[in-house]
Amino acid sequence: MKVWVVQNKLQLNDDKTEILLIGSAPGIDLPSSVRVGQSDISFSSAARNLGVIFDSELALKEQVNKLCQLAYLEIRRIGSIRQYLSVEATKTLVSSLVLSRLDYCNALLAGCPQVLLDKIQRVINCSARLIYKASKSAHITPLLFDLHWLPISSRIQYKIALTCFHIISGTAPPYLSELL
Repeated sequence: MKVWVVQNKLQLNDDKTEILLIGSAPGIDLPSSVRVGQSDISFSSAARNLGVIFDSELALKEQVNKLCQLAYLEIRRIGSIRQYLSVEATKTLVSSLVLSRLDYCNALLAGCPQVLLDKIQRVINCSARLIYKASKSAHITPLLFDLHWLPISSRIQYKIALTCFHIISGTAPPYLSELL
């Protein structure tokens, strides 16, 4: 493996490398680590790639939990200064700091269990309530409608449909267009 990395002009940082074994069958005895160069690299239960946390079952549960945790952190930070912001300024902050995070790589969540999508939807609902200073018991549908925000499942479908449209129309990057 180290030879392949060097031949392809890549650098392997042995101390920070993780190996994720996906789809291992239960009951099969596997080694606890793999030797690469001078280091023993142990198998990990989850690994991050381009900001997305993949687990060994590809359930994306850890990704959704971390995503929601970071989004709620941003919502709390915006909420602490909300009294000084207009509705438009709050919309801008929420869109740039919360929704952009939720939309990043959300196509990977297609087919995820509804329980995970509901967690993300609660973040969107909380963001809408923050913008309009609405109570927790206020109906969320009119707020989302006024903001022109789609529910998370529709956001995922929209992103996939838009990517397909770009591929078919020839406006997608070459690495995607070549797949068709």
